[in-house]
Amino acid sequence: MLTSENVKVIRAQFPSLVRKQDGLPVIYFDGPAGSQVPQRVADRISHCLIHHSANRSGKFSTSREVDQIMETAHGAAADFFGASDAKEVVFGANMTTLTLHFSRALARTWSEGDEVVVTRLDHDANVTPWVLAAQDRGVVVRYVDIHPQDCTLDVEDFYRQVSERTKLVAFTCASNSVGSRTPIRRLVDFAHQRGAMVYLDATHFAPHARMKVNEWDADFVACSAYKFYGPHIGMVWAKRPWLEQIAPYKLRPSPNTVPASWMTGTQNHACIAGVTEAIDYLADLGRSISGQADISRAVALDQAFNHIEQYEQSLIWKLIDGLQQYSRIQIAGIVDPARSCDRVPTIAFTVDGMTSAETAERLGDMGIYAWHGNYYALQLSERLGREPTGMLRLGMMHYNTHQEVERCVESIGRLLTR
Repeated sequence: MLTSENVKVIRAQFPSLVRKQDGLPVIYFDGPAGSQVPQRVADRISHCLIHHSANRSGKFSTSREVDQIMETAHGAAADFFGASDAKEVVFGANMTTLTLHFSRALARTWSEGDEVVVTRLDHDANVTPWVLAAQDRGVVVRYVDIHPQDCTLDVEDFYRQVSERTKLVAFTCASNSVGSRTPIRRLVDFAHQRGAMVYLDATHFAPHARMKVNEWDADFVACSAYKFYGPHIGMVWAKRPWLEQIAPYKLRPSPNTVPASWMTGTQNHACIAGVTEAIDYLADLGRSISGQADISRAVALDQAFNHIEQYEQSLIWKLIDGLQQYSRIQIAGIVDPARSCDRVPTIAFTVDGMTSAETAERLGDMGIYAWHGNYYALQLSERLGREPTGMLRLGMMHYNTHQEVERCVESIGRLLTR
């Protein structure tokens, strides 16, 4: 696990963490909506904008440098996904835009009477793109339910909804709202046995645990770099045969080779360089903690996430334990420490007598930043009867501290006694 000394070194790399409000350090518990960024990532983006501002495939130096930047980024992203082929990674504006892009292309392979399956645990970015595509093609949409008592996916209902008519199954690796994890490989195998493709949303999983797409065996896995200390760039890993066989919507002069054929328009080269730097930041963290300076990036990422996961779990259970002392707070999701492996370090809860927006605003006034509403996990919020006010969400990142958790719990206690 990360030590307090490790965390001090980590925090020193994030300039935003020195911000103060009313004389107190700001607490960033809004990580599920987007992490803070280390200085090296911002420096890399700036350097690329200043020194490598060119489009690709030109017959001059700066263009060749951008080609190299992109090639390096594909390799870094493949390591981050746990993939073996750099050409299986597609970059785009964000996860939502990429998923809409993929849904449009995949829908061309569907026919009336086919079915797609989505879940009520997911962020809407992995629901509505498939619903819209299904409507365009006359395809049936089936929804997998949750267990409201602990906000986990109803696996038995998953088995009921997926059939031989199913063309695609879309589900999350971890809920961006309540933190529940899903049994990825088990569900992927079941879907594949019935002939369905699988599209995973790993956006909320990626900052907290090691992605292993080669082991998961899904067909597509999406995430966003701004959730793991990088800029606003989306990424999709896809099995190479699908990228080659399925025709994307693209311009005629655009390349016909993968992955460029799926990357519409001019990419944000500087921010993609920043993605590489964010991944290398995590890899360097793994090397530093392990004391092994010469290990590969992939192995270093293994080391980093092993320590990150343990440390963040210690934070979230400290927070859950602290919040449970207040009778006016109802936490949605898993609260049994014996089930820590079933969640990532994100919780959502309600406060009797206060809306999530009111709670968020009062905490914000105290310098504790948290999100309110449904955070686009609309199906889940509706299923729990939390619309339109939603819930308050707090999320731990590896730059957060036990002292911040203690201050947050104490601040909520003061808020409740007003």
